[in-house]
Amino acid sequence: MTNAVLLAGTNSGVGKTTVSMGIMAALKRREMEVQPFKVGPDYIDPTYHTAICGKPSRNLDTFMMQIDGVRNTFSKHSDNADINIVEGVMGLFDGMGATEIASSAHVAKSLGIPVILIVNVHGMSRSAAAIVKGFAQFDPDVKIAGVILNKVGSPRHAQMIIDSIPDIPVVGTLPRNKDVTVPSRHLGLYMANEMDFDTEGLAAFIEENIDLDAIMDLAKTAPDFEKPEEEDNIEADLKIGIAYDSAFCFYYQDMFEAFRNAGAEIELFSPIKGEVPDVDGFYFGGGYPELYISELEKSKTTKTLKDLSANGMPIYGECGGLQYMSTSYEIDGTVYKMADVLPAETVQTKKLQALGYTEGVANGEFIKGTIRGHEFHYSATYCDNDAKLAYDMKRGKGIVDGKDGLTEHNSLASYTHTHPATFPVKSFVEKCREYRLR
Repeated sequence: MTNAVLLAGTNSGVGKTTVSMGIMAALKRREMEVQPFKVGPDYIDPTYHTAICGKPSRNLDTFMMQIDGVRNTFSKHSDNADINIVEGVMGLFDGMGATEIASSAHVAKSLGIPVILIVNVHGMSRSAAAIVKGFAQFDPDVKIAGVILNKVGSPRHAQMIIDSIPDIPVVGTLPRNKDVTVPSRHLGLYMANEMDFDTEGLAAFIEENIDLDAIMDLAKTAPDFEKPEEEDNIEADLKIGIAYDSAFCFYYQDMFEAFRNAGAEIELFSPIKGEVPDVDGFYFGGGYPELYISELEKSKTTKTLKDLSANGMPIYGECGGLQYMSTSYEIDGTVYKMADVLPAETVQTKKLQALGYTEGVANGEFIKGTIRGHEFHYSATYCDNDAKLAYDMKRGKGIVDGKDGLTEHNSLASYTHTHPATFPVKSFVEKCREYRLR
Protein backbone atom coordinates (compact mmCIF):
# COMPACT_ATOMS: atom_id res chain seq x y z
CA MET A 1 0.00 0.00 0.00
CA THR A 2 1.27 3.48 -0.92
CA ASN A 3 0.18 6.06 1.64
CA ALA A 4 0.60 9.59 0.33
CA VAL A 5 -0.64 13.17 0.59
CA LEU A 6 0.34 16.38 -1.17
CA LEU A 7 0.46 19.51 1.00
CA ALA A 8 -0.49 22.52 -1.11
CA GLY A 9 -1.11 26.19 -0.45
CA THR A 10 -3.60 28.66 -1.84
CA ASN A 11 -0.57 30.80 -2.73
CA SER A 12 3.09 31.30 -1.83
CA GLY A 13 3.75 32.48 1.70
CA VAL A 14 0.89 30.64 3.45
CA GLY A 15 3.29 28.55 5.55
CA LYS A 16 3.40 25.51 3.30
CA THR A 17 7.07 24.70 3.88
CA THR A 18 6.88 25.15 7.65
CA VAL A 19 3.74 23.02 7.90
CA SER A 20 5.23 20.32 5.66
CA MET A 21 8.42 20.21 7.71
CA GLY A 22 6.42 20.12 10.93
CA ILE A 23 4.23 17.23 9.83
CA MET A 24 7.29 15.29 8.69
CA ALA A 25 9.01 15.94 12.02
CA ALA A 26 5.93 15.03 14.06
CA LEU A 27 5.44 11.74 12.19
CA LYS A 28 9.15 10.93 12.55
CA ARG A 29 8.76 11.52 16.27
CA ARG A 30 6.13 8.79 16.16
CA GLU A 31 8.87 6.56 14.74
CA MET A 32 7.31 6.41 11.29
CA GLU A 33 9.27 6.05 8.05
CA VAL A 34 8.53 9.25 6.13
CA GLN A 35 9.57 9.67 2.49
CA PRO A 36 9.62 13.34 1.43
CA PHE A 37 9.09 14.79 -2.05
CA LYS A 38 9.05 18.35 -3.37
CA VAL A 39 7.12 19.71 -6.36
CA GLY A 40 9.16 21.89 -8.69
CA PRO A 41 12.82 22.73 -9.31
CA ASP A 42 13.64 23.42 -5.67
CA TYR A 43 17.05 22.68 -4.13
CA ILE A 44 16.57 24.24 -0.70
CA ASP A 45 13.38 22.82 0.83
CA PRO A 46 14.53 19.25 0.10
CA THR A 47 17.57 19.77 2.34
CA TYR A 48 15.20 20.32 5.29
CA HIS A 49 13.09 17.33 4.29
CA THR A 50 16.18 15.14 4.11
CA ALA A 51 17.53 16.33 7.47
CA ILE A 52 14.19 15.71 9.17
CA CYS A 53 13.23 12.40 7.55
CA GLY A 54 16.64 10.78 7.16
CA LYS A 55 15.74 9.96 3.54
CA PRO A 56 16.75 11.98 0.47
CA SER A 57 13.89 14.20 -0.69
CA ARG A 58 13.01 13.78 -4.37
CA ASN A 59 11.84 16.46 -6.79
CA LEU A 60 8.70 15.94 -8.86
CA ASP A 61 8.34 18.26 -11.85
CA THR A 62 6.03 17.56 -14.79
CA PHE A 63 7.85 20.02 -17.06
CA MET A 64 11.43 18.87 -16.55
CA MET A 65 10.59 15.20 -15.96
CA GLN A 66 7.30 14.80 -17.86
CA ILE A 67 4.41 12.84 -16.31
CA ASP A 68 6.04 9.45 -16.80
CA GLY A 69 9.22 10.67 -15.14
CA VAL A 70 7.28 11.95 -12.13
CA ARG A 71 5.42 8.66 -11.80
CA ASN A 72 8.61 6.67 -12.16
CA THR A 73 10.48 8.65 -9.50
CA PHE A 74 7.55 8.53 -7.09
CA SER A 75 6.91 4.82 -7.50
CA LYS A 76 10.62 4.02 -7.23
CA HIS A 77 11.03 5.75 -3.85
CA SER A 78 7.61 5.54 -2.19
CA ASP A 79 7.27 1.86 -1.35
CA ASN A 80 9.54 1.69 1.72
CA ALA A 81 7.73 4.33 3.77
CA ASP A 82 4.80 4.44 6.17
CA ILE A 83 3.74 7.69 4.51
CA ASN A 84 4.92 9.76 1.56
CA ILE A 85 4.59 13.52 1.96
CA VAL A 86 4.80 15.75 -1.11
CA GLU A 87 5.31 19.46 -0.47
CA GLY A 88 3.73 21.56 -3.21
CA VAL A 89 4.99 24.71 -4.87
CA MET A 90 3.43 28.20 -4.99
CA GLY A 91 -0.37 28.03 -5.11
CA LEU A 92 -2.02 24.69 -5.87
CA PHE A 93 -2.93 25.51 -9.47
CA ASP A 94 0.03 27.77 -10.34
CA GLY A 95 1.94 26.30 -13.28
CA MET A 96 3.78 27.47 -16.38
CA GLY A 97 1.96 30.56 -17.63
CA ALA A 98 -1.75 29.86 -17.81
CA THR A 99 -1.27 26.08 -17.94
CA GLU A 100 -1.35 23.40 -15.26
CA ILE A 101 2.07 22.08 -16.29
CA ALA A 102 4.55 21.93 -13.38
CA SER A 103 1.88 22.88 -10.83
CA SER A 104 1.19 21.02 -7.60
CA ALA A 105 -2.23 20.16 -9.03
CA HIS A 106 -0.63 18.58 -12.09
CA VAL A 107 1.58 16.40 -9.90
CA ALA A 108 -1.37 15.42 -7.69
CA LYS A 109 -3.42 14.46 -10.78
CA SER A 110 -0.52 12.61 -12.35
CA LEU A 111 -0.11 10.50 -9.21
CA GLY A 112 -3.77 10.41 -8.16
CA ILE A 113 -2.94 11.35 -4.57
CA PRO A 114 -5.10 13.42 -2.20
CA VAL A 115 -4.37 17.07 -1.50
CA ILE A 116 -4.45 18.86 1.85
CA LEU A 117 -4.95 22.57 1.24
CA ILE A 118 -3.23 25.06 3.55
CA VAL A 119 -5.04 28.39 3.92
CA ASN A 120 -3.73 31.49 5.67
CA VAL A 121 -6.89 32.71 7.42
CA HIS A 122 -5.44 35.81 9.04
CA GLY A 123 -7.96 38.63 8.64
CA MET A 124 -10.88 36.49 7.41
CA SER A 125 -13.47 34.06 8.71
CA ARG A 126 -16.30 32.74 6.48
CA SER A 127 -14.48 33.99 3.38
CA ALA A 128 -12.03 31.15 3.93
CA ALA A 129 -14.84 28.73 3.12
CA ALA A 130 -15.40 30.47 -0.22
CA ILE A 131 -11.70 30.08 -1.02
CA VAL A 132 -11.76 26.38 -0.16
CA LYS A 133 -14.94 25.81 -2.17
CA GLY A 134 -13.45 27.57 -5.18
CA PHE A 135 -10.27 25.51 -5.02
CA ALA A 136 -12.25 22.29 -4.59
CA GLN A 137 -14.42 22.97 -7.64
CA PHE A 138 -11.79 24.48 -9.95
CA ASP A 139 -10.57 21.11 -11.22
CA PRO A 140 -12.68 18.05 -10.28
CA ASP A 141 -9.72 15.76 -11.06
CA VAL A 142 -7.78 17.24 -8.15
CA LYS A 143 -9.00 15.69 -4.91
CA ILE A 144 -8.84 18.20 -2.06
CA ALA A 145 -9.35 15.81 0.83
CA GLY A 146 -8.54 18.03 3.79
CA VAL A 147 -7.79 21.58 4.92
CA ILE A 148 -5.29 23.09 7.36
CA LEU A 149 -6.03 26.58 8.63
CA ASN A 150 -2.89 28.59 9.35
CA LYS A 151 -2.50 31.75 11.45
CA VAL A 152 -5.75 31.26 13.30
CA GLY A 153 -6.52 34.06 15.77
CA SER A 154 -8.34 32.06 18.45
CA PRO A 155 -10.33 28.83 18.99
CA ARG A 156 -13.53 30.79 18.29
CA HIS A 157 -12.05 32.10 15.03
CA ALA A 158 -11.13 28.56 14.01
CA GLN A 159 -14.59 27.19 14.82
CA MET A 160 -16.33 29.89 12.77
CA ILE A 161 -14.36 28.78 9.72
CA ILE A 162 -14.80 25.05 10.40
CA ASP A 163 -18.55 25.53 10.64
CA SER A 164 -18.47 27.28 7.26
CA ILE A 165 -16.72 24.35 5.50
CA PRO A 166 -19.14 21.43 5.78
CA ASP A 167 -17.91 19.21 2.94
CA ILE A 168 -14.14 18.95 3.47
CA PRO A 169 -12.61 18.04 6.84
CA VAL A 170 -10.40 20.58 8.59
CA VAL A 171 -7.52 18.47 9.91
CA GLY A 172 -5.56 21.25 11.58
CA THR A 173 -5.81 24.78 12.97
CA LEU A 174 -2.48 26.48 13.59
CA PRO A 175 -2.31 29.60 15.76
CA ARG A 176 0.10 32.36 14.82
CA ASN A 177 3.61 31.51 15.98
CA LYS A 178 6.53 33.64 14.86
CA ASP A 179 9.00 31.16 16.38
CA VAL A 180 8.43 28.46 13.74
CA THR A 181 9.30 30.33 10.54
CA VAL A 182 12.52 29.79 8.57
CA PRO A 183 14.51 32.93 7.53
CA SER A 184 15.06 33.53 3.82
CA ARG A 185 17.49 35.38 1.53
CA HIS A 186 17.80 36.32 -2.16
CA LEU A 187 17.58 32.77 -3.58
CA GLY A 188 15.10 31.43 -1.04
CA LEU A 189 15.43 29.90 2.41
CA TYR A 190 18.73 29.22 4.10
CA MET A 191 20.03 25.69 3.51
CA ALA A 192 19.27 23.19 6.27
CA ASN A 193 22.95 22.80 7.25
CA GLU A 194 23.19 26.57 7.81
CA MET A 195 20.34 26.72 10.32
CA ASP A 196 20.06 25.63 13.95
CA PHE A 197 16.36 24.94 13.52
CA ASP A 198 14.22 23.74 16.45
CA THR A 199 12.75 20.64 14.81
CA GLU A 200 11.52 19.24 18.12
CA GLY A 201 9.67 22.45 18.94
CA LEU A 202 8.08 22.49 15.50
CA ALA A 203 7.04 18.84 15.82
CA ALA A 204 5.43 19.52 19.20
CA PHE A 205 3.60 22.55 17.79
CA ILE A 206 2.22 20.49 14.90
CA GLU A 207 1.29 17.54 17.14
CA GLU A 208 -0.74 19.88 19.33
CA ASN A 209 -2.62 21.58 16.51
CA ILE A 210 -2.93 19.08 13.63
CA ASP A 211 -4.76 15.74 13.63
CA LEU A 212 -1.98 13.47 12.39
CA ASP A 213 -4.21 10.40 12.55
CA ALA A 214 -6.63 12.10 10.17
CA ILE A 215 -3.75 12.85 7.79
CA MET A 216 -2.70 9.19 7.89
CA ASP A 217 -6.29 8.17 7.07
CA LEU A 218 -6.38 10.54 4.10
CA ALA A 219 -3.01 9.21 2.93
CA LYS A 220 -4.47 5.71 2.75
CA THR A 221 -6.77 6.84 -0.07
CA ALA A 222 -3.81 7.18 -2.45
CA PRO A 223 -3.55 4.53 -5.17
CA ASP A 224 -0.98 1.76 -5.04
CA PHE A 225 2.14 2.14 -7.13
CA GLU A 226 4.12 -0.73 -8.55
CA LYS A 227 7.85 -0.23 -8.13
CA PRO A 228 9.61 -0.08 -11.52
CA GLU A 229 12.32 -2.54 -12.38
CA GLU A 230 15.75 -1.55 -11.15
CA GLU A 231 18.22 -0.45 -13.81
CA ASP A 232 21.37 -2.50 -14.21
CA ASN A 233 24.10 -0.33 -12.78
CA ILE A 234 27.37 -0.17 -14.66
CA GLU A 235 30.36 -1.02 -12.49
CA ALA A 236 32.19 2.18 -11.62
CA ASP A 237 35.36 2.62 -13.69
CA LEU A 238 35.97 6.35 -13.24
CA LYS A 239 35.53 9.17 -10.73
CA ILE A 240 33.68 12.47 -11.03
CA GLY A 241 34.34 15.20 -8.52
CA ILE A 242 31.22 17.08 -7.44
CA ALA A 243 31.77 20.41 -5.69
CA TYR A 244 29.72 20.23 -2.51
CA ASP A 245 30.02 22.88 0.17
CA SER A 246 28.28 26.10 1.20
CA ALA A 247 29.21 27.78 -2.11
CA PHE A 248 28.03 24.90 -4.34
CA CYS A 249 25.03 23.12 -2.88
CA PHE A 250 22.20 23.03 -5.45
CA TYR A 251 21.86 19.45 -6.64
CA TYR A 252 19.10 16.94 -7.37
CA GLN A 253 19.41 13.53 -5.73
CA ASP A 254 18.39 12.03 -9.06
CA MET A 255 21.49 13.55 -10.68
CA PHE A 256 23.78 11.81 -8.21
CA GLU A 257 22.05 8.51 -8.93
CA ALA A 258 22.26 9.05 -12.68
CA PHE A 259 26.05 9.50 -12.47
CA ARG A 260 26.39 6.32 -10.43
CA ASN A 261 24.12 4.37 -12.79
CA ALA A 262 26.31 5.47 -15.70
CA GLY A 263 29.40 3.97 -14.08
CA ALA A 264 30.84 6.96 -12.23
CA GLU A 265 31.99 6.96 -8.64
CA ILE A 266 31.20 10.31 -7.03
CA GLU A 267 33.74 12.14 -4.89
CA LEU A 268 32.42 15.20 -3.08
CA PHE A 269 34.93 17.99 -2.48
CA SER A 270 35.07 21.59 -1.28
CA PRO A 271 36.40 24.40 -3.50
CA ILE A 272 36.17 26.71 -0.48
CA LYS A 273 38.77 24.51 1.23
CA GLY A 274 40.87 24.33 -1.93
CA GLU A 275 40.42 20.60 -2.44
CA VAL A 276 41.41 19.09 -5.81
CA PRO A 277 40.51 15.40 -5.91
CA ASP A 278 42.12 12.98 -8.36
CA VAL A 279 39.16 12.51 -10.71
CA ASP A 280 38.27 12.23 -14.40
CA GLY A 281 35.79 15.11 -14.57
CA PHE A 282 34.16 17.83 -12.48
CA TYR A 283 30.61 19.03 -11.85
CA PHE A 284 29.96 22.43 -10.22
CA GLY A 285 26.32 22.95 -9.28
CA GLY A 286 24.62 26.17 -8.32
CA GLY A 287 24.67 27.78 -4.91
CA TYR A 288 26.15 30.88 -3.31
CA PRO A 289 29.70 31.46 -4.62
CA GLU A 290 29.23 35.20 -4.09
CA LEU A 291 29.08 34.66 -0.31
CA TYR A 292 32.48 32.95 -0.31
CA ILE A 293 34.12 34.88 -3.12
CA SER A 294 37.34 35.77 -1.25
CA GLU A 295 37.94 32.17 -0.22
CA LEU A 296 37.25 30.97 -3.76
CA GLU A 297 39.61 33.53 -5.32
CA LYS A 298 42.47 32.21 -3.15
CA SER A 299 41.48 28.56 -3.48
CA LYS A 300 43.84 25.96 -4.92
CA THR A 301 40.83 24.52 -6.74
CA THR A 302 40.29 27.81 -8.56
CA LYS A 303 43.93 28.06 -9.61
CA THR A 304 44.07 24.46 -10.87
CA LEU A 305 40.97 24.15 -13.07
CA LYS A 306 42.16 26.14 -16.10
CA ASP A 307 45.06 23.81 -16.82
CA LEU A 308 42.89 20.72 -16.32
CA SER A 309 40.30 22.11 -18.73
CA ALA A 310 42.95 23.01 -21.33
CA ASN A 311 44.23 19.45 -21.03
CA GLY A 312 40.79 18.19 -22.04
CA MET A 313 39.22 17.23 -18.72
CA PRO A 314 35.39 17.46 -18.95
CA ILE A 315 34.06 20.11 -16.56
CA TYR A 316 30.37 20.96 -16.25
CA GLY A 317 28.81 23.87 -14.33
CA GLU A 318 25.38 25.33 -13.64
CA CYS A 319 24.64 28.95 -12.64
CA GLY A 320 26.99 29.30 -9.64
CA GLY A 321 29.26 26.93 -11.53
CA LEU A 322 29.12 29.25 -14.56
CA GLN A 323 30.05 32.24 -12.41
CA TYR A 324 32.93 30.31 -10.86
CA MET A 325 34.25 28.97 -14.18
CA SER A 326 34.31 32.47 -15.68
CA THR A 327 37.49 34.57 -15.86
CA SER A 328 36.26 36.91 -13.14
CA TYR A 329 33.27 37.73 -10.96
CA GLU A 330 32.55 41.39 -10.12
CA ILE A 331 30.65 42.03 -6.89
CA ASP A 332 29.86 45.54 -5.61
CA GLY A 333 32.55 47.04 -7.84
CA THR A 334 35.32 44.63 -6.79
CA VAL A 335 36.60 42.19 -9.41
CA TYR A 336 37.60 38.75 -8.14
CA LYS A 337 39.65 36.31 -10.19
CA MET A 338 37.85 33.04 -10.83
CA ALA A 339 38.85 29.75 -12.46
CA ASP A 340 39.24 31.24 -15.97
CA VAL A 341 37.99 28.05 -17.60
CA LEU A 342 35.51 29.89 -19.83
CA PRO A 343 36.01 33.11 -21.87
CA ALA A 344 33.57 35.33 -20.00
CA GLU A 345 33.25 37.78 -17.14
CA THR A 346 30.37 37.68 -14.65
CA VAL A 347 28.91 40.66 -12.80
CA GLN A 348 26.53 40.43 -9.85
CA THR A 349 23.40 42.57 -10.27
CA LYS A 350 21.00 44.14 -7.82
CA LYS A 351 17.97 43.07 -9.84
CA LEU A 352 16.79 39.58 -10.66
CA GLN A 353 17.94 38.75 -14.19
CA ALA A 354 15.98 35.58 -14.88
CA LEU A 355 13.51 33.26 -13.17
CA GLY A 356 11.61 30.40 -14.72
CA TYR A 357 11.73 27.24 -16.75
CA THR A 358 14.11 26.87 -19.65
CA GLU A 359 14.25 24.71 -22.73
CA GLY A 360 17.11 24.62 -25.19
CA VAL A 361 18.41 22.55 -28.07
CA ALA A 362 22.01 21.59 -27.44
CA ASN A 363 24.63 21.06 -30.14
CA GLY A 364 27.75 20.87 -28.05
CA GLU A 365 30.69 18.47 -27.99
CA PHE A 366 29.23 16.08 -25.40
CA ILE A 367 25.73 17.43 -24.95
CA LYS A 368 23.08 17.17 -27.65
CA GLY A 369 19.30 17.24 -27.92
CA THR A 370 16.58 19.03 -25.96
CA ILE A 371 17.57 20.17 -22.47
CA ARG A 372 14.90 21.25 -19.99
CA GLY A 373 15.65 23.00 -16.75
CA HIS A 374 15.26 26.15 -14.69
CA GLU A 375 17.11 29.46 -14.24
CA PHE A 376 17.20 31.85 -11.28
CA HIS A 377 20.03 34.35 -10.89
CA TYR A 378 21.11 37.85 -9.91
CA SER A 379 24.04 38.13 -12.30
CA ALA A 380 24.95 38.78 -15.93
CA THR A 381 27.70 37.01 -17.87
CA TYR A 382 29.52 38.79 -20.71
CA CYS A 383 31.25 36.45 -23.16
CA ASP A 384 34.26 37.15 -25.38
CA ASN A 385 33.42 37.84 -29.03
CA ASP A 386 34.60 34.41 -30.18
CA ALA A 387 32.86 32.49 -27.40
CA LYS A 388 30.92 29.35 -28.35
CA LEU A 389 27.46 28.72 -26.90
CA ALA A 390 25.95 25.24 -27.18
CA TYR A 391 22.24 25.85 -26.39
CA ASP A 392 19.69 27.57 -28.62
CA MET A 393 17.00 28.59 -26.17
CA LYS A 394 13.36 27.89 -27.04
CA ARG A 395 12.33 29.10 -23.59
CA GLY A 396 14.21 31.15 -21.02
CA LYS A 397 16.87 33.84 -21.14
CA GLY A 398 20.17 31.97 -20.98
CA ILE A 399 23.46 33.86 -21.16
CA VAL A 400 23.03 36.14 -24.18
CA ASP A 401 20.92 36.55 -27.34
CA GLY A 402 18.75 33.51 -26.68
CA LYS A 403 21.73 31.23 -26.16
CA ASP A 404 23.13 29.38 -23.16
CA GLY A 405 25.76 26.73 -22.51
CA LEU A 406 29.12 28.50 -22.80
CA THR A 407 31.76 25.99 -23.91
CA GLU A 408 35.55 25.79 -24.19
CA HIS A 409 37.58 22.60 -24.76
CA ASN A 410 35.52 19.89 -22.99
CA SER A 411 34.13 22.35 -20.44
CA LEU A 412 30.58 23.69 -20.48
CA ALA A 413 28.51 25.83 -18.12
CA SER A 414 25.08 27.42 -18.29
CA TYR A 415 22.60 29.47 -16.32
CA THR A 416 20.22 26.55 -16.84
CA HIS A 417 20.00 24.15 -13.92
CA THR A 418 19.35 20.79 -15.55
CA HIS A 419 17.70 17.55 -14.46
CA PRO A 420 18.86 14.05 -15.50
CA ALA A 421 15.50 13.51 -17.20
CA THR A 422 16.93 15.46 -20.17
CA PHE A 423 20.58 16.16 -19.35
CA PRO A 424 22.68 13.49 -21.13
CA VAL A 425 24.50 12.18 -18.08
CA LYS A 426 25.74 9.09 -19.94
CA SER A 427 27.33 11.24 -22.65
CA PHE A 428 29.14 13.37 -20.09
CA VAL A 429 30.34 10.28 -18.23
CA GLU A 430 31.53 8.75 -21.49
CA LYS A 431 33.51 11.92 -22.20
CA CYS A 432 35.10 11.55 -18.75
CA ARG A 433 35.84 7.91 -19.57
CA GLU A 434 37.57 8.92 -22.81
CA TYR A 435 39.66 11.44 -20.88
CA ARG A 436 40.65 8.76 -18.36
CA LEU A 437 41.69 6.22 -21.04
CA ARG A 438 43.57 8.45 -23.42
